[in-house]
Amino acid sequence: MLERVADNWWLAREAVSAVMGLWGWPWGRRGPSGFGSASTAEEVTAGVDATNLTAIVTGATNGIGKETARVLALRGAKVIIPARTLASGQKVKESLADQVPSSKLHVMEMDLSSLSSVRNFARSFDSSHEHLNILINNAGIMACPYQISEDGIELQFATNHVGHFLLTSLLLDKMKSTARETGVQGRIINVSSVAHKRSDGTCFELKKLNDKARYHPFIAYSHSKLANILHANELSRRFQEEGCNLTANSLHPGVIFTNIVRYIAGNSALLPVLSPLAKLVLKGVPQGAATTCYLALHPDLKNVSGKYFADCNEATPTAVARDAELAKKVWLFSEELVGTNAASKPK
Repeated sequence: MLERVADNWWLAREAVSAVMGLWGWPWGRRGPSGFGSASTAEEVTAGVDATNLTAIVTGATNGIGKETARVLALRGAKVIIPARTLASGQKVKESLADQVPSSKLHVMEMDLSSLSSVRNFARSFDSSHEHLNILINNAGIMACPYQISEDGIELQFATNHVGHFLLTSLLLDKMKSTARETGVQGRIINVSSVAHKRSDGTCFELKKLNDKARYHPFIAYSHSKLANILHANELSRRFQEEGCNLTANSLHPGVIFTNIVRYIAGNSALLPVLSPLAKLVLKGVPQGAATTCYLALHPDLKNVSGKYFADCNEATPTAVARDAELAKKVWLFSEELVGTNAASKPK
């Protein structure tokens, strides 16, 4: 009960802070990039021609992932939509095609919580698509009850981080060759969250992650979101060391009303207070997808790597999220979870 109250208080505080402009850029105010919390995904990509780009957007079947896919397609990119079932993905494709008749959308089957499914997806993509310019690791689950994936990993960590870690590793050769052949810098974007602040970074051991007795839904989510940032940072370090033409960044999409309600619905005392306020001033889906689309397409992000963004501007995550040694540790831990051949080309 006390943990539930603490979660609700933390989320309520973040929501109120967003309203009052105490984190990020105050509502409507623009930062150094020229954009801010009220900017939409369409606004931040206006004038960008993505005709020759190919992108994968995980979690594109709903929410900000779907909006991200729509805007990338609107700008001319070929967008691959991974979906747990082809039927669900096809419905999304038809919906987006109605909005963007010129869209180039492809649906492929993938369940991020299953390592075998991720490997199958990567193998199929590698054989059926020549190029990959942009990888947006957006999909995620939040604060679910305790579950273990088919691979024996706590489900939120398995889905939000491990699945993306493996997917990224398996697609790196494709992204590197695309950058070499086209001369266009490849971009990897990890959608994290301000919730990473609730993780102290001491969780990255399988016994700790899988311990049901110590499991707390929102804290587990926070661990996975911290891992998203550390993953992007370590990718960036490795890219710089190797000298390849790729970048990796992470972001907080913003406090979005639907996500808050989904988690605090059990606390009816907060809803009457937050709901009217949230509908007026918190981000909607078009604003929630803006930072992702900004990082994916905007020309000002060329050569920018290893950074964390919020409201389309560079922001500062926690000290733990900036710990380079911890990033290396999480990378090695992730390799152990997926197998030592994680970085090899799909076979």
